[in-house]
Amino acid sequence: MATTASRNLAAPLLFLNLVMYFILLGFASWCLNRYINGQTAHPSMGGNGATGHFLTFAILAAVLGIVSKISGGNHLRAWRNDSLAAACSSSIIAWAITALAFGLACKEINVGGWRGWRLRVVEAFVIILAFTQLLYVLLLHAGFFSSAYGPGYRDHGYGIGAPAAETAPKGAVTGARV
Repeated sequence: MATTASRNLAAPLLFLNLVMYFILLGFASWCLNRYINGQTAHPSMGGNGATGHFLTFAILAAVLGIVSKISGGNHLRAWRNDSLAAACSSSIIAWAITALAFGLACKEINVGGWRGWRLRVVEAFVIILAFTQLLYVLLLHAGFFSSAYGPGYRDHGYGIGAPAAETAPKGAVTGARV
């Protein structure tokens, strides 16, 4: 099976996003734990009114991003239309939640106040992941424009659009053998 341009670009981006989502999950979990315990005076925590909501969406985005990368890895291995559907749907949902976390990160930066370095790392990772996840979604959907970029949406090798099963030759009797 020949590899395509989209597949060659999506694989490293998938791995990069997977690593970044794991790092985001670790930092956001630490910050949320400190926030719940009321330890916002910690030297590497801080925060403002948007912090609780931001950290909740950051953890949700990280978990959904990791799950979508598992589905994306399966698609890169199989490289078929059915795996494309699963990878695209999960990556779009992960991007949507990451975009919500991106908006809350922007709001948290805009509100201001003192924020510790770990909270700023979470903000930076969410902002970077919002753009790299969007690029990953676009690479997965590149097959829509041409089959040269991946399994196209109009390729019918099975399912509803599959050619009918071969019929018996004319004059042949079909039925059960006794």
